[in-house]
Amino acid sequence: MMILVTGGSGSGKSAYAEDRVLSLGEGRRIYVATMHPYDGESLRRVKRHRQMRAGKGFETVERYTNLRELILPGDSVVLLECMSNLVANEMFQGDKIREGIVMDVVNGIRDLKDQVRHLVIVTNEIFSEPACYEGDTVRYQEYLGKVNQLLALLADEVVEVVYGIPVWHKGGNSK
Repeated sequence: MMILVTGGSGSGKSAYAEDRVLSLGEGRRIYVATMHPYDGESLRRVKRHRQMRAGKGFETVERYTNLRELILPGDSVVLLECMSNLVANEMFQGDKIREGIVMDVVNGIRDLKDQVRHLVIVTNEIFSEPACYEGDTVRYQEYLGKVNQLLALLADEVVEVVYGIPVWHKGGNSK
């Protein structure tokens, strides 16, 4: 089963995703961390997320790019957090943005989904912001939007967390 969890900043999506992984039964719980800690703020976020997972039986695997190279045990329940970081990492890993990033990310997710028992993916809803952006930021939004759309098609469930409340768009309670 693949579950896509989305929501705005501070919506409770991470806590919901962790609880969802715990609800999927026993098995090896693996947290695939995509945030490349590059400054004080990102280090604080990593620390906060580790504290949230403490005592829940998660093994952490740090993977900032190239999901297709990640091999995980077949009996595992995986939480990948988050798609927004992964897309940014893929976009900005060289001196210029390469083509094919959207399908590279989606194919990496397909490979991961085929390997494991359950996959829960966290992504961010960044498209309701009233701000106007330019250049690479617009391109990033475009890529993340395409990735999210394709993942929603692949997912068994798509749930948006709003103020800590899950709202199903596919599967789950949307039936």
